[in-house]
Amino acid sequence: QVQLTESGGRLVQAGGSLRLSCAASERASFSDYAIGWFRKPPGKEREREFVAAVSRTLDRTNYSDSVKGRFTIFRDDARSASFLEMTSLKPEDSGVYFCAARYRGQSSYYSGDYDYWGQGTQVTVFV
Repeated sequence: QVQLTESGGRLVQAGGSLRLSCAASERASFSDYAIGWFRKPPGKEREREFVAAVSRTLDRTNYSDSVKGRFTIFRDDARSASFLEMTSLKPEDSGVYFCAARYRGQSSYYSGDYDYWGQGTQVTVFV
């Protein structure tokens, strides 16, 4: 079992950049997990929108069309962490961002494929 903790969310002006971090518990074999980032937009509490994912072996990353070219996902297995580098932020990027881990599976767009979730970190982009 792995526990995930996101951090780095804050208020940021449109056009700015932000790096979100996802730290896994010390006991986790982080390399056994594919990692995904999802977000809940404001006013859509029941939706978890796919943002980005990275495979266990680092040979594949996936992005939603809305963030492609602006966001970068990467992982550091030695630190048991994943990061989401966000640039050229837009107000529509606002929301609660979650990282998720899927044990020994492929990275996926579908939130239901992930086994573990963090509590989320709030990102608010203002004009």
